[in-house]
Amino acid sequence: MTAPARFNRPARLLHWGMAALILAMLLIGVAMVASLADYHALVALHRPLGILILLLAVLRLANRWRRPPPPLPQDLPAWQRRAAHGSHLLLYALMLAMPLVGWAMLSAGRYPIVLAGPVVLPPILPGNPMLYATLRQLHTVLAYGLFGVILAHLGAALLHGLIRRDGVFASMAPWRPRRADLPVGKT
Repeated sequence: MTAPARFNRPARLLHWGMAALILAMLLIGVAMVASLADYHALVALHRPLGILILLLAVLRLANRWRRPPPPLPQDLPAWQRRAAHGSHLLLYALMLAMPLVGWAMLSAGRYPIVLAGPVVLPPILPGNPMLYATLRQLHTVLAYGLFGVILAHLGAALLHGLIRRDGVFASMAPWRPRRADLPVGKT
């Protein structure tokens, strides 16, 4: 059996849906810091979206274990293979850690996590103001790290799609790849 040339449909849907959610979350996070007037409305949006990202990340990992991604091009240098695997590992770790640290932070600060209406998540840590302050700083550092890894991921995607044209970008594209997007020998 040969490896698939593309990620399966659930992987692509989760990738692009989560990309939009994570971008929205990063922008909401910046707006929360910059705007006191809209702070409470933004927090009310930020909390359930964070939990949604956590759930989708778990689904995404389960799908990835069930249906492994297509192989990288054979001619990709070893350092780029290591960078690709390392950056994906880091992305998954951050997609799980960010919402968990946020949930822990709010638990330590004794803030409720209202998902919708009467649905409130239970705290995962006891109230502790010092722990809250530490986790808040950690949440911020992780957000900067996530932003940096996303920029590197975007740069690599553009490298594969526009310069190398080796099928890596086409394997995750939400649309059917055009003949010109496929690597040489796959047309």
